[in-house]
Amino acid sequence: MALEPYRRLLAVPGVRSLLLVGMLARIPSTAVAITLTMHVVRELDLGYGAAGLVTAAATAGMAVGSPLAGRFVDRRGLRPVLAVTTLAQLAFWSTAWAMPFPVLLAAAVPAGLLSLPVFSVIRQCLAALVPVEQRRLGFSLDSMIVELSYMAGPALAIAGVTALGSIPTMGLVALGLVASGTALFALNPPIRSADELKEPAGKVSRRQWLTPAMLGLLGMTAAATFVLAATELSLVATMERAGDTAWIGLAIALWCAYSLLGGFVYGMLPRGLSPLVLIGAMGLLTVPVGLVGGGWHWLILAVLPAGVLCAPALSATVDTVSRWVPAGARGEAMGLHGTALLIGGGISSPIAGAVIDGPGPGWAFAAAGAICVVMVLVALPFWRRTETPAEETVPAAA
Repeated sequence: MALEPYRRLLAVPGVRSLLLVGMLARIPSTAVAITLTMHVVRELDLGYGAAGLVTAAATAGMAVGSPLAGRFVDRRGLRPVLAVTTLAQLAFWSTAWAMPFPVLLAAAVPAGLLSLPVFSVIRQCLAALVPVEQRRLGFSLDSMIVELSYMAGPALAIAGVTALGSIPTMGLVALGLVASGTALFALNPPIRSADELKEPAGKVSRRQWLTPAMLGLLGMTAAATFVLAATELSLVATMERAGDTAWIGLAIALWCAYSLLGGFVYGMLPRGLSPLVLIGAMGLLTVPVGLVGGGWHWLILAVLPAGVLCAPALSATVDTVSRWVPAGARGEAMGLHGTALLIGGGISSPIAGAVIDGPGPGWAFAAAGAICVVMVLVALPFWRRTETPAEETVPAAA
C-alpha cells in the first residue's frame, strides 16, 4: 500500500505524539510575524514600514537565538531551554500590546532571541526517535506538517485580528506559545537515540562538523527559502498586475498543495536525492516561470515543477544535517539550519521587491531562480562525495 511506509513510521514509539505536538506548537509560531505586523499597522497606526522594522528585529533575534538555543539543548537538555523560552514569550506577548513603538521595537530583539525553538527541537528529536533508514521519510512528513502550519498560522492570525482586533489576537498568540512550550516540556522527547546515549559523553568540537561542506549546505538551505519567498511575492505581484487579485489565495493554496504532494511522494522513494540536485533543479525550473502568459491558470501550472520540489528539497537538507553532524552537536546544527532558513526568507523580500518594482515580476522569478542555482554551484566544489551517518561519527566525537 502507498501509505504503508508512513504507517510504519508512525508506529515507531514516540513519533506520532512528537509530530502531533509539533504541528500544533508550530501554528502560533507561524502567526507571530503577521500578528506583530497587524498590531503596528492597525493599533499603533504606523504603517507597514514600521511594522517591517519590528518583524525584522524579531527575525534578527531568532537568527541569532536559534543556534544558541540548540547549543544549550545539547549541553543542558531540552527542558531548561523550554522553560526559559516559554517564560520569555509569556513576558513579551502579555505586555507587548501596551508598549509604545520604540519599546516594542527594542523588545522584539530579545523576544526573538528567546523565541521558542519549536522547529529545530522537533527535527532534533525526530532524528533521535527515528532509525536512520526511516529518517528521510520522517523529515518528509515533518516538512509537510510545516507546510500545513504555515498555511494555518498566518490565516488564523488575520482572522483573529479581523474579528477580535490585534490586542486580543496577541493574547491568543501568547496562550498558544505558552501551551506549546508546556506541551513540549511535558512530552520531553529524547534528543539522542538509545544507542547514542550509550556512547561516552563529551564535548563535540565545531571543527568536526562545521566544515566547508556544511557551510555550503547551509548556504543552499538559505537559497531554497530565498527562491520560495521570492516566488510567492512574484506570484502575487504578477496576478495583481493582471487583475486576478481574487484568485491569489487559491493560487498560493495550489502551490502549497504541489509541495505537499512532492513531499509525500519523495518520502516513499527507495532512495533520496542530494540537496544539490533538488535545490538546483528547483532554481532552474523557477527561472522560466515569468515567461508564461495567458492568465493565472497557466502561471499556476508553470510553478508546478518547482513547487513539487519545495518540501523534498527542505527535507533533504534536514536529513543531510542529521547524517553529517554528531548527536552531541545536533541541536546547534539544527539551530544553524533554522537560521539559514530565516536568512534566506529575510533577504528575499527586499531583493525580489526591487526587481518587481523595476524590470517586473517576470524578471523576479528569473533572478530568484538564478541566485539559487549560483549558490548551488558555489557549494558544489565543497560537497562531500560520501555522506557519513551521524551514528558512525559519535564515537569519534566522544
